Amino acid sequence: MNKNNNLYREIMDKVKMGIRGFDTLIGGGFYPSSTILISGGAGAGKTLFCIQFLIEGLKNGETCMFITLEEKPEDIINDIKRSFGTDLQKYIDEKKLYLEFQDPFQIIDICSPLLDKIKEKNVKRVVIDSVAVFGMYYKEPFEVRKQLYKLLMGLKETGATSMLTSELPEGATTLARFGVEEFITDALVVLYNIKKENTRIRALEVLKVRGMEHERKLVPFEITKKGIVVYPEGKVY
Repeated sequence: MNKNNNLYREIMDKVKMGIRGFDTLIGGGFYPSSTILISGGAGAGKTLFCIQFLIEGLKNGETCMFITLEEKPEDIINDIKRSFGTDLQKYIDEKKLYLEFQDPFQIIDICSPLLDKIKEKNVKRVVIDSVAVFGMYYKEPFEVRKQLYKLLMGLKETGATSMLTSELPEGATTLARFGVEEFITDALVVLYNIKKENTRIRALEVLKVRGMEHERKLVPFEITKKGIVVYPEGKVY
Protein backbone atom coordinates (compact mmCIF):
# COMPACT_ATOMS: atom_id res chain seq x y z
CA MET A 1 0.00 0.00 0.00
CA ASN A 2 1.51 3.36 -1.02
CA LYS A 3 1.73 6.51 1.05
CA ASN A 4 -1.49 7.99 -0.36
CA ASN A 5 -3.42 4.79 0.42
CA ASN A 6 -2.07 4.81 3.98
CA LEU A 7 -3.23 8.39 4.42
CA TYR A 8 -6.66 7.50 3.00
CA ARG A 9 -6.97 4.54 5.38
CA GLU A 10 -5.98 6.69 8.36
CA ILE A 11 -8.70 9.23 7.54
CA MET A 12 -11.31 6.52 6.93
CA ASP A 13 -10.54 4.81 10.24
CA LYS A 14 -11.07 7.97 12.28
CA VAL A 15 -14.28 8.47 14.22
CA LYS A 16 -16.45 11.09 12.52
CA MET A 17 -18.33 13.56 14.71
CA GLY A 18 -21.42 14.08 12.58
CA ILE A 19 -21.21 17.84 13.08
CA ARG A 20 -20.98 19.72 9.82
CA GLY A 21 -17.66 21.54 9.50
CA PHE A 22 -16.08 20.15 12.68
CA ASP A 23 -14.06 17.19 11.40
CA THR A 24 -11.95 19.45 9.18
CA LEU A 25 -10.59 21.04 12.37
CA ILE A 26 -9.08 17.73 13.49
CA GLY A 27 -7.88 16.13 10.27
CA GLY A 28 -11.00 14.11 9.53
CA GLY A 29 -12.05 12.83 12.95
CA PHE A 30 -10.81 11.54 16.30
CA TYR A 31 -8.82 8.35 16.73
CA PRO A 32 -10.89 5.36 17.90
CA SER A 33 -10.90 4.79 21.68
CA SER A 34 -10.21 8.48 22.35
CA THR A 35 -11.59 10.17 25.46
CA ILE A 36 -12.89 13.64 24.56
CA LEU A 37 -13.84 16.37 27.01
CA ILE A 38 -16.47 18.90 25.91
CA SER A 39 -16.25 21.87 28.25
CA GLY A 40 -18.19 25.11 28.49
CA GLY A 41 -20.65 27.23 30.41
CA ALA A 42 -24.37 26.72 30.84
CA GLY A 43 -26.25 26.86 27.55
CA ALA A 44 -23.12 26.53 25.42
CA GLY A 45 -24.46 23.49 23.53
CA LYS A 46 -22.49 20.67 25.17
CA THR A 47 -25.31 18.11 25.37
CA LEU A 48 -26.37 18.73 21.78
CA PHE A 49 -22.75 18.41 20.63
CA CYS A 50 -22.60 14.99 22.28
CA ILE A 51 -26.00 13.87 20.98
CA GLN A 52 -24.90 14.60 17.40
CA PHE A 53 -21.78 12.52 18.01
CA LEU A 54 -24.00 9.59 19.04
CA ILE A 55 -26.47 10.06 16.18
CA GLU A 56 -23.61 9.81 13.68
CA GLY A 57 -22.65 6.47 15.20
CA LEU A 58 -26.26 5.25 15.20
CA LYS A 59 -26.60 6.11 11.51
CA ASN A 60 -23.53 3.96 10.88
CA GLY A 61 -25.05 1.01 12.73
CA GLU A 62 -22.92 1.41 15.87
CA THR A 63 -24.23 0.67 19.35
CA CYS A 64 -24.13 3.81 21.52
CA MET A 65 -24.69 4.74 25.15
CA PHE A 66 -25.68 8.02 26.80
CA ILE A 67 -25.31 8.24 30.58
CA THR A 68 -27.06 11.28 31.97
CA LEU A 69 -26.30 12.35 35.52
CA GLU A 70 -28.53 15.43 35.37
CA GLU A 71 -31.47 15.21 32.94
CA LYS A 72 -34.11 12.47 32.77
CA PRO A 73 -33.96 10.33 29.59
CA GLU A 74 -37.52 11.23 28.58
CA ASP A 75 -36.64 14.93 28.69
CA ILE A 76 -33.65 14.39 26.41
CA ILE A 77 -35.72 12.31 23.97
CA ASN A 78 -38.47 14.95 23.83
CA ASP A 79 -36.05 17.88 23.50
CA ILE A 80 -34.15 16.32 20.60
CA LYS A 81 -37.30 15.29 18.74
CA ARG A 82 -38.94 18.68 19.25
CA SER A 83 -35.84 20.67 18.27
CA PHE A 84 -34.37 18.60 15.46
CA GLY A 85 -36.89 15.92 14.54
CA THR A 86 -34.60 13.01 15.46
CA ASP A 87 -36.42 10.08 17.09
CA LEU A 88 -34.03 8.66 19.67
CA GLN A 89 -36.73 6.30 20.95
CA LYS A 90 -36.52 4.35 17.68
CA TYR A 91 -32.86 3.54 18.35
CA ILE A 92 -33.63 2.67 21.97
CA ASP A 93 -36.33 0.22 20.86
CA GLU A 94 -33.85 -1.34 18.43
CA LYS A 95 -31.36 -1.72 21.32
CA LYS A 96 -28.81 0.36 19.46
CA LEU A 97 -28.96 3.26 21.94
CA TYR A 98 -28.80 2.82 25.70
CA LEU A 99 -29.99 6.04 27.36
CA GLU A 100 -29.73 5.81 31.13
CA PHE A 101 -30.12 8.12 34.09
CA GLN A 102 -27.82 7.63 37.07
CA ASP A 103 -28.85 9.44 40.25
CA PRO A 104 -25.62 10.90 41.68
CA PHE A 105 -27.01 10.57 45.21
CA GLN A 106 -27.60 6.84 44.71
CA ILE A 107 -24.31 6.00 42.99
CA ILE A 108 -22.04 3.65 44.88
CA ASP A 109 -19.70 2.87 42.00
CA ILE A 110 -20.41 4.32 38.56
CA CYS A 111 -17.27 2.88 36.97
CA SER A 112 -17.55 -0.90 37.22
CA PRO A 113 -21.22 -1.38 36.17
CA LEU A 114 -20.83 1.13 33.33
CA LEU A 115 -17.65 -0.42 31.96
CA ASP A 116 -19.10 -3.92 32.21
CA LYS A 117 -22.18 -2.90 30.22
CA ILE A 118 -20.10 -1.17 27.52
CA LYS A 119 -18.16 -4.39 26.99
CA GLU A 120 -21.25 -6.61 27.18
CA LYS A 121 -23.20 -4.58 24.59
CA ASN A 122 -20.16 -3.93 22.37
CA VAL A 123 -20.77 -0.18 22.62
CA LYS A 124 -18.71 1.92 20.21
CA ARG A 125 -19.62 5.45 21.37
CA VAL A 126 -20.25 6.61 24.93
CA VAL A 127 -21.32 9.96 26.37
CA ILE A 128 -21.34 10.89 30.06
CA ASP A 129 -23.20 14.14 30.80
CA SER A 130 -21.85 15.58 33.02
CA VAL A 131 -18.83 14.86 35.21
CA ALA A 132 -19.65 17.96 37.28
CA VAL A 133 -21.92 15.87 39.50
CA PHE A 134 -18.93 13.82 40.66
CA GLY A 135 -18.34 16.72 43.02
CA MET A 136 -21.77 16.11 44.58
CA TYR A 137 -20.99 12.52 45.44
CA TYR A 138 -17.27 12.56 46.16
CA LYS A 139 -16.60 15.38 48.60
CA GLU A 140 -12.80 15.33 48.68
CA PRO A 141 -11.04 16.79 45.60
CA PHE A 142 -8.53 13.93 45.66
CA GLU A 143 -11.32 11.33 45.54
CA VAL A 144 -13.02 13.16 42.64
CA ARG A 145 -9.81 13.10 40.63
CA LYS A 146 -9.14 9.49 41.54
CA GLN A 147 -12.59 8.38 40.37
CA LEU A 148 -12.39 10.42 37.16
CA TYR A 149 -9.02 8.90 36.36
CA LYS A 150 -10.36 5.41 37.04
CA LEU A 151 -13.36 6.06 34.79
CA LEU A 152 -11.35 7.52 31.91
CA MET A 153 -8.73 4.78 31.93
CA GLY A 154 -11.48 2.17 32.06
CA LEU A 155 -13.30 3.77 29.12
CA LYS A 156 -10.15 3.62 26.99
CA GLU A 157 -9.72 -0.07 27.78
CA THR A 158 -13.21 -0.87 26.45
CA GLY A 159 -12.23 0.36 22.99
CA ALA A 160 -15.20 2.74 22.82
CA THR A 161 -14.76 6.36 21.79
CA SER A 162 -15.97 8.39 24.75
CA MET A 163 -17.17 11.93 25.25
CA LEU A 164 -17.66 13.63 28.62
CA THR A 165 -19.09 17.05 29.35
CA SER A 166 -17.87 19.44 32.02
CA GLU A 167 -19.79 22.58 32.92
CA LEU A 168 -17.70 25.62 33.72
CA PRO A 169 -19.07 28.03 36.32
CA GLU A 170 -19.16 31.74 35.51
CA GLY A 171 -15.71 33.29 35.86
CA ALA A 172 -13.87 29.96 35.95
CA THR A 173 -10.11 30.14 35.45
CA THR A 174 -9.66 26.46 34.56
CA LEU A 175 -10.80 24.60 31.44
CA ALA A 176 -12.67 21.91 33.37
CA ARG A 177 -14.69 21.69 36.55
CA PHE A 178 -12.08 19.95 38.68
CA GLY A 179 -8.92 21.18 36.96
CA VAL A 180 -7.75 17.68 36.08
CA GLU A 181 -10.02 16.35 33.31
CA GLU A 182 -8.24 18.34 30.60
CA PHE A 183 -4.96 16.61 31.43
CA ILE A 184 -6.16 13.00 31.48
CA THR A 185 -8.44 13.09 28.42
CA ASP A 186 -7.09 12.69 24.89
CA ALA A 187 -8.86 15.74 23.50
CA LEU A 188 -10.41 18.95 24.78
CA VAL A 189 -13.01 21.04 22.97
CA VAL A 190 -14.28 24.21 24.64
CA LEU A 191 -17.62 25.76 23.64
CA TYR A 192 -18.08 29.49 24.21
CA ASN A 193 -21.13 31.72 24.30
CA ILE A 194 -19.41 35.10 23.99
CA LYS A 195 -21.29 38.28 24.85
CA LYS A 196 -20.66 41.17 22.44
CA GLU A 197 -22.67 44.28 23.20
CA ASN A 198 -26.32 43.11 23.20
CA THR A 199 -25.78 39.79 21.45
CA ARG A 200 -23.93 36.54 22.02
CA ILE A 201 -21.60 34.84 19.56
CA ARG A 202 -21.15 31.09 19.67
CA ALA A 203 -17.63 29.80 19.10
CA LEU A 204 -15.57 26.71 19.84
CA GLU A 205 -11.91 25.93 20.21
CA VAL A 206 -10.05 22.63 19.89
CA LEU A 207 -7.47 23.09 22.62
CA LYS A 208 -5.94 19.64 22.59
CA VAL A 209 -5.92 16.46 20.54
CA ARG A 210 -3.22 14.06 21.65
CA GLY A 211 -0.99 12.89 18.79
CA MET A 212 -2.83 14.88 16.11
CA GLU A 213 -2.48 18.23 14.37
CA HIS A 214 -5.54 20.45 14.70
CA GLU A 215 -6.74 23.99 14.16
CA ARG A 216 -5.63 26.39 16.87
CA LYS A 217 -8.14 29.21 16.69
CA LEU A 218 -11.62 30.21 17.77
CA VAL A 219 -14.15 29.00 15.21
CA PRO A 220 -17.77 30.23 15.05
CA PHE A 221 -20.70 27.83 15.15
CA GLU A 222 -24.44 28.05 15.37
CA ILE A 223 -27.27 25.83 16.50
CA THR A 224 -29.73 25.32 13.66
CA LYS A 225 -32.85 23.22 13.15
CA LYS A 226 -30.52 20.49 11.88
CA GLY A 227 -28.14 20.73 14.81
CA ILE A 228 -24.74 22.36 15.31
CA VAL A 229 -22.99 23.75 12.23
CA VAL A 230 -19.32 24.79 12.48
CA TYR A 231 -17.76 27.37 10.15
CA PRO A 232 -14.01 26.54 9.95
CA GLU A 233 -13.19 29.55 7.78
CA GLY A 234 -15.26 31.98 9.80
CA LYS A 235 -13.88 34.66 12.07
CA VAL A 236 -14.99 35.43 15.60
CA TYR A 237 -15.14 39.15 16.23
